[in-house]
Amino acid sequence: METFGILNGPNLDQLGKRQPEIYGSKTLKNLEEYIQVETKQLHCSVIFFQSNQEGMLIETLYKWSDENINGVVFNPAGFTHTSIALRDAIAGAGLCVVEVHLSNLYQREDFRQKSLTAGVCEGVISGLGFYGYSAALRFLHSKEKNN
Repeated sequence: METFGILNGPNLDQLGKRQPEIYGSKTLKNLEEYIQVETKQLHCSVIFFQSNQEGMLIETLYKWSDENINGVVFNPAGFTHTSIALRDAIAGAGLCVVEVHLSNLYQREDFRQKSLTAGVCEGVISGLGFYGYSAALRFLHSKEKNN
């Protein structure tokens, strides 16, 4: 059975509380429950990890690479715009990574419209809320099926 990683960066543990006008009122737990429904339909499994610490996200990418995870749906959150180290880890881990963002980065502040991590990801989904995670997971699943 395929296993995919769902990796969430800083402040996503505050979903439902932090800026609900941008991110909505649903929580990270709600997101994980939503994704679990998708995994049943796709007959795959997922591992969830969230951290507010850049180093933990980097370590998780390499750990998942060593464990031969089939792909990663990754919301680097604020690190998207600031972290060369995270970009290097995505490139170096050898995993197929799809970057996702709940909000549309291009409707946000100018500094949020530049992703340092996108260039080393297979694709980017921005502004589709929880559905963006589903679309990324479905893409990774279909990519694995065709390999």
